[in-house]
Amino acid sequence: MSVPIHGIRFYSVPIHLGHDNPPLPGSRDGAGGLGRRFAYCMVAFVPGILEGRGQLVQNASVAATELIRQAILDGRLEPGSRLKEEELARELGISRTPVREALLVLQAEGLIETTPNRGAVVVTHDADDLIDLYQLRALLEGYAARQAAARVSDEEIGLLRKSCDRFDRIAGDDVRELVKENLLFHRAIHAAAGSARLSGMLRRVIELPLVYKSYVWYSPDQKRISAHYHRQITNALSVRDAERAELVMREHVFEARDLLVAASRDQVDAP
Repeated sequence: MSVPIHGIRFYSVPIHLGHDNPPLPGSRDGAGGLGRRFAYCMVAFVPGILEGRGQLVQNASVAATELIRQAILDGRLEPGSRLKEEELARELGISRTPVREALLVLQAEGLIETTPNRGAVVVTHDADDLIDLYQLRALLEGYAARQAAARVSDEEIGLLRKSCDRFDRIAGDDVRELVKENLLFHRAIHAAAGSARLSGMLRRVIELPLVYKSYVWYSPDQKRISAHYHRQITNALSVRDAERAELVMREHVFEARDLLVAASRDQVDAP
């Protein structure tokens, strides 16, 4: 069934939650649980600055959170940009309530902040804040790489190699695809580490620096350096060398830190 709302056509889609599908996080699937049921979610294509990556089978607040988050991470909503509930709701074709919920989630993630006079704005950080974030990221991602070396499967190694190949083929000025592929590579390693708590902590320290569009400042040489680190990390994981995987990952993070902090300070010093 389809329903037009604010010029956007929404579709009611049945989703089977039976035992042949993985249980949802926090669900009580299994004997006596919530399996073998159907749920109905709304799907829509959203135009404009918050254009999505295809159909989102999610409820309105979750969908709004993901679309706004992605617009922040790939630079369509820049640091300091105001986020007005009414404007976002109008562009997304939904009420203000799920938008308000989405902004609360993004505030908790550290991507936006609220001030008495300006309301919700995309977060800004100075160079010292970024250094602190990258120090923490180096520790956490180094640990994730070490843990992954002991757990990673051959199939996961194959996925990492394919990610490296795709990264090599992306044009240096294609910021969105660079950000997307870089996140895919790093999240694959986080998943291989096997710790949901670690993945949650890493998401914040990785996504916050992306608000500053670090890839915009990548020269072709710097992009090749990043691609080289990805392959070296993959090679270390493929032979289950935990010490080298951790070392190379930390070097990779520090290389990115130095680039981003220098660019951030150059912007502050620019007339």
